[in-house]
Amino acid sequence: MRRRQFLYLTGAAFTAGVVGACVSRVDTGHGVVGAAASPRTAAEAFRAARRFADLPFGQIAYVERGEGNAALFLHGAPLNGFQWRGAMERLSAHRRCIAPDFMGLGYSRIPEHQSLAADAQAAMLVALLDALAIPQVDIVASDSGGTVAQLLVVRHPERVRTLLLTNCDTEPNSPPPKVKPIIEMARTGTLADSTAQWLTDKALARSTFGASVFRDPSRFADETIEYYASPLVSSPLRRAQYHAFHLALEPNPLAGMEALLRRSQVPVRIVWGDGDDIFPPEDAHYLDRTFPRSQGIRFVPGGKLFFQEEFPDVIAEEAERLWRLG
Repeated sequence: MRRRQFLYLTGAAFTAGVVGACVSRVDTGHGVVGAAASPRTAAEAFRAARRFADLPFGQIAYVERGEGNAALFLHGAPLNGFQWRGAMERLSAHRRCIAPDFMGLGYSRIPEHQSLAADAQAAMLVALLDALAIPQVDIVASDSGGTVAQLLVVRHPERVRTLLLTNCDTEPNSPPPKVKPIIEMARTGTLADSTAQWLTDKALARSTFGASVFRDPSRFADETIEYYASPLVSSPLRRAQYHAFHLALEPNPLAGMEALLRRSQVPVRIVWGDGDDIFPPEDAHYLDRTFPRSQGIRFVPGGKLFFQEEFPDVIAEEAERLWRLG
């Protein structure tokens, strides 16, 4: 597959599946591009806040803000917890907001033979909550993080207070057709090399990946590209795990989940970018029909796969509304 085709597909298809002040060309989470310089950029602030939990699965990177009842933010691929910087900034006055990095993505340090499949990711999150002495959480999830969230609701319903799902996998659409070429690149070992191109050609990253996952790709700032891509290609082990993460998307990790989700008593709100051609609006309607306690759908006009970064106010508003039910 040609490099440019890959870069488009990653933006259009990664399913696996930012806090602080910003400088020029950085999305502050307030919808401001070109803000005045501040002592720290968003990525620097997020990096400074990063912690690690030593678990049987490895050293799991996470960022935490706020206090009180906990909210767990689950990112998409090839992103990491930085995806939720804007939402966390707004919601940390109401919750203890925790954004971990999944195994095989972001800054978590995982041993070589650890499974990176969705069920292992769900087990890792339960271990993380146990380590942090958190009995129950409100979950906010995106993309492949939505897959793991659905597994948690089914397997550990007592740990989930509420669930806010944004564009993500569903049982009938996992992995989506547009992800399968990416899985094939992981299989042939070319995915990491293609992703590494983002670090040397950020304009290309914006015009391909950015254009397919953001309504306004100019907001995909240089530091954001670096924060997402750098750890994925930082060593031979990390490159191999990046591939393994995507190979674990098949077979469908949500196979057989619908009947179990139909019995869930967790309140669910669905917030969906209607401009996404990977997880189209029908996926949102499917989730609304499936969850008995669905609180309905809010469509974000023109929003694409990772609209959460561009519209953190929407996420905050809908999360607060849902949390009042929990």
